[in-house]
Amino acid sequence: MRTLEEHLVTKPIEDPHSRAMLNTMFTGVWLQQKMMHILKPYDITEPQYNVLRILRGQDGNAMNLYEIQNRMIQKMSNVSRLIDKLVAKKLVTREECSDNRRRVDIAITDDGMQILEQVAPHIEDYQQNIINSLTTEEAKTLGHLLDKMRNE
Repeated sequence: MRTLEEHLVTKPIEDPHSRAMLNTMFTGVWLQQKMMHILKPYDITEPQYNVLRILRGQDGNAMNLYEIQNRMIQKMSNVSRLIDKLVAKKLVTREECSDNRRRVDIAITDDGMQILEQVAPHIEDYQQNIINSLTTEEAKTLGHLLDKMRNE
C-alpha cells in the first residue's frame, strides 16, 4: 500500500488535519479517474452516469432539471447542457410540460437503461475491489468520518 506522500512524491505531512484533508481530496480525484476509465468505452461521463442512475430510480417517471441537479453528486450549473448531450445520445428524453412551458420533463430511455445494465458489472467489480480493502467496521467508520467532515 502506497502512502499519500509516496503518491505525491513529497516529504511526510506532519499536520494530521492537513494530511487528512489532502488525502481526502487526492482519493476523491483518484476514485473519479477510475470511474472515468470504466465509463469511457460507453461514451458517457461520470455526471451523465449519475443523471442516468437518478432517472432510473424514478421507475419511468420524469423529473425536471432542478430536481435532477439537486440529487446529483457533482452539483453543476450546466445540467441543461449535460441533458442535451444525453438527449443527443438518445439516452434520455426531454419534453416541455404542457401545463407549464418553463418546466421540462426528463426521462430515461430504453437505450439509457441498457447502458446502465452494460456498465453495471464493471462498476460492481470496481466497487467490490475497493470495498474488499476495508473491513465492514472500517467502511462504517470511514462513512461516518466523511459525513462528519461535511458537517454543514
